[in-house]
Amino acid sequence: MIISKSAYLKKLTSQIKMKSINVSEEIDGSTPPSVFIGSWNYPKVYAGPMMVPEQHNTQIMDSPETWIPNSIKQNEIIGYRLSLVRGKQTVGIKDINNRFIEQLRDISLASTSIDTEAKFYKKPHGISFSEETTPHGPSGIIEKFNIDAVKWNPELEKVYYDTDLISAKALMNLHENGVPFSNIQKAFSVGAIGTSKKRRLVPTRWSITACDTILADNLLKKVRYHNILDTYRVYEFSSLNNHYAIILLPTEWQYEWMEAFIKILYKEEVIFSDYETNIGKKEYSCVGGCYYTCKMAVLDALNKEKIQAGVIVLREAYSDYVPLGVFNVRENVKHAMNQKYKEFEDLNNAIKYISTQLKMPINKYIKQSYLLEELLKSKQTTLDKFFRTEQTTLKLQDFI
Repeated sequence: MIISKSAYLKKLTSQIKMKSINVSEEIDGSTPPSVFIGSWNYPKVYAGPMMVPEQHNTQIMDSPETWIPNSIKQNEIIGYRLSLVRGKQTVGIKDINNRFIEQLRDISLASTSIDTEAKFYKKPHGISFSEETTPHGPSGIIEKFNIDAVKWNPELEKVYYDTDLISAKALMNLHENGVPFSNIQKAFSVGAIGTSKKRRLVPTRWSITACDTILADNLLKKVRYHNILDTYRVYEFSSLNNHYAIILLPTEWQYEWMEAFIKILYKEEVIFSDYETNIGKKEYSCVGGCYYTCKMAVLDALNKEKIQAGVIVLREAYSDYVPLGVFNVRENVKHAMNQKYKEFEDLNNAIKYISTQLKMPINKYIKQSYLLEELLKSKQTTLDKFFRTEQTTLKLQDFI
């Protein structure tokens, strides 16, 4: 019996049968630019570039912010990612000044694709799928590695040389200046952001959640000062075999994430969820990085509109869904918040509308939830009190 999201996704990814591209021990190609830092054996980790065995502009292969706006299909994204060969060497997380890591830093700060040459000890093999990170193709230990001259992104270059600037401030500066999240995360991962004494390699999976969390925390500080929304809104968006429904509530900040996986493995219908009240959340979310990346995307939208609201997010994943990494959530939610919203006077009508758009019965979400269920109970209690008061008044009037 599947009892957790991680167990469910582990089973799902184990059943993905796709072929790796065929490459030799030597690659003469390019990097999008892209790097990957593993977490196994931390603080000694595998770090290295992601390369394509072709020399041309490969930026789209590691630019998730461009995929949904350009209507790139799931199979195309998988094709991009499985074409990327992961090279790796074992390095210490604090060893950020050796030549190999300097090359990875050049790649991470680059503004365009970079020509590369690599020689492996053995022919790279295998593929990787994960809910947290985007897939990639075969991997192997690098014996020799070279890159052409690199032109850095000016905004990333600025924070790299500012070794007195703390990470949180650097990340917010980059975000506010329009640097794509994937570029920020890569720079953070290779130790190019933060004060000089605290710079180190951060595994890719951890760096994604760290960047989402840092940005979300700083955005929430701003959102708390905005006026509270005075109505209910519903935003929606669908892509890559997912549907998202986002409810904004006329309350102080509170947040619940619920995701349903519907008939993907067999005939299963499972829901995973987590939440936080206005006082926040201390422990790591049981649903993983999706929780933090969605939170960041919603708070970013609230801050841009200068409003505060409570948020309930319902996500459904359907047949043929493939885990592509948390970018899938971030970009879908970002695009949902840019759509024209539907407005409702009360929560019940908002829920009734959403129930017509989802495949999973809405009562299953309510049963799974904490915040949504409590909000509905609160509204019902208020109505019950109103009706009891009204009936009592009528009875008293009968005796006057």
